[in-house]
Formats: sequence, structure tokens, C-alpha cells
Amino acid sequence: MPEIAVFSGSAHPELAAEVCAHLGVPLSPTRVSRFANDCLEVQLQANCRERDVFLIQPLVRPVQEHLVELLLMCDAARGASARRITIVMPHYSYARSDKKDAPRISLGGRLVADLMVSAGASRVLAMTLHAPQVHGFFTVPVDHLHALRELAAHFRQYDLSRTTVVSPDLGNAKEAAAFARLIGAQVAAGAKQRFADDRVSISSVIGEVAGRDVIVLDDEIAKGSTVLELLDRLRELGPRSIRVACTHGLFAAGALKRIGEQPDVLEIVCTNTVPIPAEERTEKLRVLSIGPALAEAVRRIHNGESVSALFDAPGTA
Repeated sequence: MPEIAVFSGSAHPELAAEVCAHLGVPLSPTRVSRFANDCLEVQLQANCRERDVFLIQPLVRPVQEHLVELLLMCDAARGASARRITIVMPHYSYARSDKKDAPRISLGGRLVADLMVSAGASRVLAMTLHAPQVHGFFTVPVDHLHALRELAAHFRQYDLSRTTVVSPDLGNAKEAAAFARLIGAQVAAGAKQRFADDRVSISSVIGEVAGRDVIVLDDEIAKGSTVLELLDRLRELGPRSIRVACTHGLFAAGALKRIGEQPDVLEIVCTNTVPIPAEERTEKLRVLSIGPALAEAVRRIHNGESVSALFDAPGTA
């Protein structure tokens, strides 16, 4: 593939290497160093002049370090006369800061989007943003992908004749409904109220789950408070089986262990948009790769082809 250069930050080099393997191009080296005063410095160690440059970096812990690293990568590519700079951001953690729901509160989702564009980003390739409006925070083109096809392919190995896909809240119900259509299942949603980042209440579940095989679907699982609360409500309704699925398996503060310890949870499924350390994984965890999907999207962006034609899920661009 001519005139393309792919670089990875330090957040998830394994995913970047997988994307490059599917593209058939080398992963160009990046040097990240630190001055004595703790400031970061980034050097892209391959030619960028008049090339289509792709920078792969999910915003995962430590988020601020990886964000600054990404901004410096953009600046370095722009200074090296890159023809176009595309940020490949499998996980945009600041997407959760998307609304003004309290006085004098910051809108991190919009601010960080502006920083990326100011640093030189020409376009963004993202995966399952927390809310649709985050797409509009960027003033450059955004290709917004979903992992529903990968999740659907995994769950089709089971008998889905009595399956209900359950969204933890109404905000994620549209994605749950799209996933349910892909696998020929029913859909239900929890009535959720959030009091703090890790404190939620689900008063009821709207839809049929009694005696059915339930797939709990969310965009991301961080501390797991929402999933555990939803499991309590589901148990009151008597489902036949429970599986949990998400795109971004953040699993902070021991969430994976807590969910895995629930005896009625048969399986936890996520994708590799973010790295999951081997020591934190449990026997119930299944990690699906979105590397092929990202690689094909990168190829199509580079060749000027349609990206939306690849994906069955709504909301792609």
C-alpha cells in the first residue's frame, strides 16, 4: 500500500501491530521520551512527507499521558509535512463528558476534540462513541464505527431462539435494538438513574426477559456498577441464562473480577479496543478483535472509498 505511514502511541501497540498486519504495511516506529522536567517529547521515526499518516491511540489509563502523547504525535506529523493525518482512536474516554448537566461543568468531549484538530488532525476514525452527539464535537470528518458485527458473529454460535438483548438504560437502547436485529432477538431496556460516576439505580426492566436467554449489552464497562445493578433487577424476573457484552472492556477497580464472580453470568464478551492485562482476565472473558475492521476502514479511507458500506450498524459514517 503506497504512501501510507502508520504509527502507534504507547496505549495499545498490540492492536496497532494487528492493524498493520492486516494492511500489509509495517508499523513505523515512534520514540517517546521525557525531559527532566517531566514533559513528554515524541519523534515519529519514519518519513511522513506527503504521506497519508494514521496515528493509532486509544485514550486509556493513564488517559492524560496518552492524550498528550497523541497530540504531540499529531504535531510531529504536521511538522513533517504529512499530506493528511488521521487519528485512529478505538476508545475516546472523554466522550463521557458530553453534556452540561450541572452548573459550571466542563465539556471535555468537545474540548479534547478541539485540541486534536488544533494539533493537526485531518480526520478521526472512532469506535462506538459513548453518545451520538460526540460525533458533532469534531470539526473534521469522523468515521464512527461500531463493533456490533463482531459481537453478533460471536453470539450466533448459540441458540438465539429465546434471546433478549437488554440495554442497561434507554440511552443505549438504540444500539441494543440494532444488535437485536442482527441476531434476530427481542430487545429490552433498564430504567436507569445515575447519581454519581459509580452509583446508579435501575428501578425496572422494560421488556420480556422471564425464562429467556439474556445478553446484557453496553457500550463500555468501567467500574461495573450499572451491570451489577441490572443483574439484580434481572434476577427478580427469572431469566434462563445471562451473558454480558460490551465494546470497550475498561474493567476498572476490579470490575471484571466482580462480574465474573456472579454465578449466573455465563460469559463476558468485549473487543480489544483497549488493552486488558493478562493477569486481570478470567475464564469467563472472551475478547474479540476489531483489528480487521479497523484495518479495512483505514484502507478505504486511504483509497477514498466508502467506509459506511462496510458496517451493518446504524450511525456509521
